[in-house]
Amino acid sequence: MFIQGAFISHSCWDEWIVFFEKRGYKTVAPPWLHKNESAEILRREHPNSKIASISLNDLLDYYVEIIEKLPEKPILIGHSYGGLLTQLLMEKELGYAGVCINSFPPRNAITVNFSFYKAILKPLGFFTSAKKTYLMSFKKWQHYFTNKMSFEEQKDSYEKLIIPESKILIRGIFSKISKINFKKKHSPLLFLSGSADHFTSSIINYSNFKKYKNLHSITCFKEFENQNHYALGQKNWENIALYIADWLEKIS
Repeated sequence: MFIQGAFISHSCWDEWIVFFEKRGYKTVAPPWLHKNESAEILRREHPNSKIASISLNDLLDYYVEIIEKLPEKPILIGHSYGGLLTQLLMEKELGYAGVCINSFPPRNAITVNFSFYKAILKPLGFFTSAKKTYLMSFKKWQHYFTNKMSFEEQKDSYEKLIIPESKILIRGIFSKISKINFKKKHSPLLFLSGSADHFTSSIINYSNFKKYKNLHSITCFKEFENQNHYALGQKNWENIALYIADWLEKIS
């Protein structure tokens, strides 16, 4: 099961679905609540009150309901905020294995990192109405998601993927719901980061990984050189997907 991050459409997984299905996996990439439309349509509906109402707890309940209907525990692969959701779902023992790509940190793993706080300041929207969605600008998309990519790639990915986001959801990373019991035994977890990530840096991801203390659980970390936050569609994304596929074979 692929879990998208905040700010972007679930279509970010299109090529990944093809990659893993060719290797024999059955895949699913459900859109988030109220986001089962194209990015273009959702942007036209901004500010969207339904999306604005989404909370972290809503999303967790949503994914729990989906997973409980599956015939077996899925492998969870989450990107960005989806990485945090993956951690929380693994905490609930709902995944066979979990992969967190450029993950948002849970509440009790947030480090003093200026770039991360600067990146989420406007999406938090403390001085604006929480009844209205936040829409990331192209300039911020260039800096925080798609640095190291050409202007044409940045523009194309922005138009294809960017959608309105809930400020309440972003604030959820500071809530009690976002906490992880790092001492609890868990199914295998893999944390992946990019050395060029301006949003959730390798320092944040490595700190998140190191918090896990259970000696009887598999917890792994890998950094990819020159990969940005939007590693899913950056050049050489197949190297990341192949690394995940190889790791899954080793733990199976």
